[in-house]
Amino acid sequence: MTRWSVTMGEGRSPSDAGQEIAGHPAHGSGHSPLHDRVVSIVEAVLLAIVALLAAWSGYASAQWSNESQLLLAQADTARAVASRALLAADAIRDLDSSTFDAWFTAFVAGDLADMDLAERRFRPGFKVAFDAWLATDPAQNPDAVPGPTYMPEYRLRGVARGRTLDAKAEARYAKAVTAGGNADDYVRITLFFATVLFLVGVSGHFPVRAARYALIAVAVAIILFSVVQLVGAPRPPG
Repeated sequence: MTRWSVTMGEGRSPSDAGQEIAGHPAHGSGHSPLHDRVVSIVEAVLLAIVALLAAWSGYASAQWSNESQLLLAQADTARAVASRALLAADAIRDLDSSTFDAWFTAFVAGDLADMDLAERRFRPGFKVAFDAWLATDPAQNPDAVPGPTYMPEYRLRGVARGRTLDAKAEARYAKAVTAGGNADDYVRITLFFATVLFLVGVSGHFPVRAARYALIAVAVAIILFSVVQLVGAPRPPG
């Protein structure tokens, strides 16, 4: 007895029988449940591996981002301290210039008392440069420098400290830029892994096996590329 006759003999309508027949795959279609199960397991393994790699990449990106912000803060602090040191040095330089101007005015006028008074007001550090300048006989020597502040003996600790801190700030800023670039690299790698998660996640919804395999192949290629990028990326700080 044929399937049709059995179906009709059970009291089912032709439309119900057609739906039942359509619900069963044709013999020799090649849709093996075991094969589909293996593909699903491979997809699950890929999802698990990529999820871990994406988590690590995101963590590394956050660490480098924090490092960049910390270095930027340190650079700003060093630059602010350097500015204060240079401003303080400028104030001292102005004081030295004003006291020297008072001495020079008295010198031009030939007022020895005012010259002596102005000289007693010199800072100790400026007095050293002033004595060295007088030793060059500036009144008679046309090659003498214009004043004590141009002498090698004239030093301001604030200037040296300010320049050192400014150089430190520049170095910190350069490192912050590098750390920010590393964070961006890890963000890009994380996006690659997110793309893989999407491709593998939707591949199981394609009834056509060729499309499903194509998505998995593209996902595997992206994984390999991303892993190479991840291995070559600098390790996160801390």
